[in-house]
Amino acid sequence: MRPILTLLSLSLFFLACASGGPRPGSGALGGRLEPFFQRQGVTIAVAYRNLGTGATYFHSEDETFHAASTMKVPVMMALFQAVDAGDLRLTQPIAVRNQFQSIVDGSPFALDPKEDGDPDLYQAIGGSRPLEELIRRMIVRSSNLATNLLIEKIGASRATDLMRGLGAYRIQVLRGVEDQKAFDAGLNNKVTARDLEIALTALAKGSTFSPASNAKMIEILKAQEFNEKIPAYLPKGMPIAHKTGDITGIHHDAAIVYPPGKAPYVLVVLTSGYEDEKEANQVIAEISRVVWQGR
Repeated sequence: MRPILTLLSLSLFFLACASGGPRPGSGALGGRLEPFFQRQGVTIAVAYRNLGTGATYFHSEDETFHAASTMKVPVMMALFQAVDAGDLRLTQPIAVRNQFQSIVDGSPFALDPKEDGDPDLYQAIGGSRPLEELIRRMIVRSSNLATNLLIEKIGASRATDLMRGLGAYRIQVLRGVEDQKAFDAGLNNKVTARDLEIALTALAKGSTFSPASNAKMIEILKAQEFNEKIPAYLPKGMPIAHKTGDITGIHHDAAIVYPPGKAPYVLVVLTSGYEDEKEANQVIAEISRVVWQGR
């Protein structure tokens, strides 16, 4: 009888894990976060890892979402991997232009400056900008033009391959942004909360890249100019290295938070289904506050 009960207990445990139920170490934090997941028509995924205490919390962490601009983190990491390998230099000039090819059929398309978080870069069309400047614009201002130029330079597959090497198996970087034909064909960049947590944990630990490259990426992420989500209710002035992502109905934030005098923690919150961006930002900010208080 005992082996049967043991088998039943193990089965229930793995069923809970598969369904996004409580995990070891979730404890009171899971109870405080659970109310956020009750709204109908909305999907929220959370991945949390404290590098000091070892505490973790996961909810719907393997749910796949449209990546929006969070895919710019793997692209940045792939570029610095290339810098470490000697394939690229941060000072090398990159030609700035606004014409790209769809991954569907090679047809040309251009980006709309009015839809870009960094319209200033369009003034450089016809000239060039250093690689490091384009990386910085891609992250801190979420420049779509810089992103497409950089993906064209490095290749989307290199970002995906790097993520696979880190153990992030569901991140998929296929293309740049505003490739409408690809979007219509369902060829989109995809992420999960777990995989973004893996990527940011690699940066927080600092053992994957050269010390200089790792420090530069953290510094760039800390300079993020869009702070309405994870940082909103955290203590002012606290260092937070993060990247947001927003398109219609999709609102994300992925961060490394650096509490004073303590080891950092990684928090990723992905959402879909919110029609109002401000409402999504508020929910992400409140989840962040609960994690901060319960860390």
